[in-house]
Amino acid sequence: MPKKTKLKTIAVVTPGGDAPGMNPAIRAVVRTAIFNGLKVFGIEKGWLGLIEGKIKDLELQSVGGIINRGGTILHTHRCPEFRQKDIRKKAYEKIKAYNIEGLVVIGGDGSLNASNVLIKEFQLPIINIPASIDNDIFGTDYSIGFDTAVNTAVEAIDKIRDTATSHERVFVIEVMGRNNGFIALDVGLVCGAEAIIIPEVPFNIDAIGQKLRYGQQRGKSSFIVVVAEGAARADDVAKQLQKRTKLDVRVSILGHIQRGGSPTALSREAACKLGARAVQLLLEGKKGFMVGLISDKVIETPIDEVLKKKKSIDMNAYKLANMLAS
Repeated sequence: MPKKTKLKTIAVVTPGGDAPGMNPAIRAVVRTAIFNGLKVFGIEKGWLGLIEGKIKDLELQSVGGIINRGGTILHTHRCPEFRQKDIRKKAYEKIKAYNIEGLVVIGGDGSLNASNVLIKEFQLPIINIPASIDNDIFGTDYSIGFDTAVNTAVEAIDKIRDTATSHERVFVIEVMGRNNGFIALDVGLVCGAEAIIIPEVPFNIDAIGQKLRYGQQRGKSSFIVVVAEGAARADDVAKQLQKRTKLDVRVSILGHIQRGGSPTALSREAACKLGARAVQLLLEGKKGFMVGLISDKVIETPIDEVLKKKKSIDMNAYKLANMLAS
């Protein structure tokens, strides 16, 4: 069994974009810390809150009743000024003032980059938990919040399919994914979308139009085209399809509803496992790791490695989606 350190105080923070499942992760961190005799602080409003000293005690009751709540009870805030070394030094001074000896950071790639800099500049023990609906972080099969975002989009698209069928329409549905198509691919596959447009794969609007026309000839009464926001504008795709097919084409942009809502069982399970493991790693005297889930097993990967490697889209799933929607 790994030897534990004499760590006494840790803190938890949720910088950057929110993701459903952050609250269960906070709960897991706090309760694991207290179980092991640690004092635990919560840093509000992300890195900005750290700079401003918005740091509060967290007790067992502080995290009661939050496992089913979306968002983050610690709140979050974009903080571009954290790129400045003097600002980071100010933040570190707050950490020292509260005698914080370890930090659990729950967030996406921006949080990983910031954590990596803090570790190298101040040798601060930090463990990261991947929380991002984009699921674009290397070192984990899925990040906290991704499954919830996918399920939210699926529920919305299933309802849109009903009205699309009633009116014999094409719906072009835009989902989140500025730099990748992880959400669009999963959603498109399980919703039976006739076409999926993602940044990783060049798309041919003529081929999509031809596919829709062929479906119409076969008697199909509804069509769904899922577009990742970073691949194309849904309005532009709709106009081009309308011109090529003469079908009734409508647009639905799901937007920020994908970030909210009660976390799914899978997002909660990931949060519980990763939150607990993050604290255990700090107790073992480790720093500079991100905890993740690979084949349902909790693993830890050096943050340097996570940042150097790029997570790739599953092209087999993309081909499968196209085949099943033909």
